[in-house]
Amino acid sequence: MPTLSEPKRRRHLLGSSRSIQRLLERRWLVVVLALALTGLGAAITGLLFTGGINLLRDWRLELLNEFPAWVVLPALGGFGGLVSGWLISNLAPAAGGAGITHIMGFLRHRAVPMGLRVGLVKLVAGIIAIGSGFPLGPEGPAVQMGGSVAWQMSRWLRAPAAFRRMIVAAGGGAGIAAVFSAPIGGFIYAIEELLHSARPVVLLLVLITTFSADTWADVLGFLGLNPGSSGLSGTTGFQLERAYTPLVKFLPIDLLYLIALGAVVGVLAELYTRYVLAMQRQGNRWFGDRLILRMTLSGLVLGCVYAALPDTFHNPSELKYLIGAGKADVGLALASFVVLFFSTGLAAGSGAPGGLFMPMLTLGGAIGLACGIWVEALTGHVPTTYVFAGMGAFVAGCSHTPISAMFLAFALTKDLLILKPILVASLMSFLVARLFNPHSIYDRQMGMELASEERMQQRINRHRRPFTPPPPPGPPGDSN
Repeated sequence: MPTLSEPKRRRHLLGSSRSIQRLLERRWLVVVLALALTGLGAAITGLLFTGGINLLRDWRLELLNEFPAWVVLPALGGFGGLVSGWLISNLAPAAGGAGITHIMGFLRHRAVPMGLRVGLVKLVAGIIAIGSGFPLGPEGPAVQMGGSVAWQMSRWLRAPAAFRRMIVAAGGGAGIAAVFSAPIGGFIYAIEELLHSARPVVLLLVLITTFSADTWADVLGFLGLNPGSSGLSGTTGFQLERAYTPLVKFLPIDLLYLIALGAVVGVLAELYTRYVLAMQRQGNRWFGDRLILRMTLSGLVLGCVYAALPDTFHNPSELKYLIGAGKADVGLALASFVVLFFSTGLAAGSGAPGGLFMPMLTLGGAIGLACGIWVEALTGHVPTTYVFAGMGAFVAGCSHTPISAMFLAFALTKDLLILKPILVASLMSFLVARLFNPHSIYDRQMGMELASEERMQQRINRHRRPFTPPPPPGPPGDSN
């Protein structure tokens, strides 16, 4: 894609800041309302998404108690892929895939479909796909749904282009904040990955949106929309919610261990990135735009694979908890890593509406737990932060956003002492991954999409008959 020269880029940023400031001066109340409603919309769609996935997951587990896995899992996987693929193909083709590259493309001035229609199809199709067994996470769709809601708000506001870009990025960050209960992680991700901006007015508006989404999520959970997920109590007010409560100790010697872990995870994260991209390229080569067939076959294959595995792998939430709490042995940790490594790549290659952040966190936690067990057996010491440092490092190695990765892993424990260990491993993983390729998995996915669009346009041009202009009229009286 063509890039602006540095002087033009500075003038563009300065003009964007001025247009946003003028909008704030003239219509500040409407802007604040739009940001609050964007946060509310992101919270509602995020909670509906996770709630719908949990509902289908519980139903799937009930079926597994009554019928054999080799019947339930392939049937649900194939049917879920069929229905989800049909919804996307017939109602909103832009709702396929993770969704993050969709928002990134819009923010980089590509003509991509936006709006509530795309967000609603993403919501329903994502619930069906992930709930029926595709091992993907809710964060990618949450980013796209939050961005779609924000885009609709900016249209109703009739905001300038600069504000529209900012609020779409803020909506994407709000989606992450609502799903992970990580307002700081959502804020940093919107700035670090989506906007690449540190202008004060932009920071303030994105911060308001992401924190409002997290607050709305707590309020909606308290009201019963998503029971059990709220950090709001009727007697004590807002309270700290921790998914895990590890005993955290950070010794000076731990720095060396964490640097070594970050190097190992950085290599594995780059291998995972290349595998996911290879599966997506192969899927495009085999199936082209036949998304329904592609997702149906992928769901069927995934169901057969998981049906052949022990019962522990049938409940991804329980598996993630065992790894995060450090209750899995080295065999289960390595088996989880291998299974998720290959199955999530297959699911992503199918074009299913699901994200990779949640699988990345589990993959990183699994390798951190396994490495910790080995290191303790060899040296007698292992940092207590290895599992969560591995989580952050894996996300950082794939997404090349070490600060966002640190806060996403931190959100699981809410323990300030764990920030530095996660950052050490995340930075090392990020640096090692960059040695192999300077671009993140999402940048490379966008490159694949652009190349695919160019090839399609070339095929159209080859089959298009060239236009031959009519000959100019001859002089008067010329009959030839």
